[in-house]
Amino acid sequence: MSLKCGIVGLPNVGKSTLFNALTGSSKAEAANYPFCTIEPNSAKVPVPDIRLQQLAAHAKSDSIIPAYVEFVDIAGLVSGASKGEGLGNKFLSHIREVDAIMHVVRCFDDRSILHVSDTVDPVRDIQVIETELMLADLQSLEKQLTTWRRQAKSGDSYAQNKEKVILDLIALLEKGIKITKSDIFDVQKNVILSLNLITSKPCIYLCNIPDMCINDGNEYLRSVYAYLKERNDIPLSFSAQIEYEVSLLQSDAEKRQFLDTLGLKESGVERVARAAYSLLNLESYFTVGPQETRMWTISKGTKAPDAGGVIHSDFRDGFIKAEVISCEDYLNTGKKVNMRIEGKEYIVQDGDVIHFLFNKT
Repeated sequence: MSLKCGIVGLPNVGKSTLFNALTGSSKAEAANYPFCTIEPNSAKVPVPDIRLQQLAAHAKSDSIIPAYVEFVDIAGLVSGASKGEGLGNKFLSHIREVDAIMHVVRCFDDRSILHVSDTVDPVRDIQVIETELMLADLQSLEKQLTTWRRQAKSGDSYAQNKEKVILDLIALLEKGIKITKSDIFDVQKNVILSLNLITSKPCIYLCNIPDMCINDGNEYLRSVYAYLKERNDIPLSFSAQIEYEVSLLQSDAEKRQFLDTLGLKESGVERVARAAYSLLNLESYFTVGPQETRMWTISKGTKAPDAGGVIHSDFRDGFIKAEVISCEDYLNTGKKVNMRIEGKEYIVQDGDVIHFLFNKT
């Protein structure tokens, strides 16, 4: 299951530093001038889950295979991007290719790091990016409207519904209303997603704060939290510089010691990777054995045959039954005899350990 999250924001807010911390590399150039990133960098990052290591240790597995999320470092957008400012059209096309958006917001003062607007105002910066994304989607909808209106005139009911949805979305965006916050998104979600709009993608806001404010925050962070709370949006604070420093440490013990000195229970990278997983409405199940313990990614609400299909289509097409035990019960007993039998209608739960029985097709 391919999962891709795009890291977006204004120039010089910490996107590339975050990307380098996530990937443990210096692949993305982090420089003090706009558009130092032109082509997007991408890398797959394992989703942290302590259960994976616990299960592997219990089963004495030879190898451990985690689930991954691909992060894409997309160059900074600026006001006017929807009209091509700052290579905006190219950058916007990169955002259309991702499944979810991680919007990095600058919540720190530093005169040595340029800001495209000269002053730091995170709420304003959020509005600049969102306005450009809405304008880009308006352009896309107006182009698509021509196609579907032509087909709707022939009496095609699907085209007629799509034309109506597009017109409703145009009205929303012209009022500055986010698509995902509207009633129409819940009712017409499948149709809307087929339009491949940037503003229909799930989004989480990553507030980049100074290292000395990592525990208590600052006024910039509090202003963002207040603004996003009104919209029921998701904020997450982190220090890109701290995360990059953590990524340079060699061992887990060194990283743990460094975080302990800062009073942090886990790194921001772990929280970001986990948040990306949650943002896409995903969960995990495990297959466990002496050769490998592996974490598999599914959407919440997936039934057993489709969950098996993530491993191989034969598991879905030839599904007979699934032997299931929760991760907690497996760790407490480790006995296969405690597995229960589930059929085609079983909805897989996060943390299930599953053995599939199937006929080869």
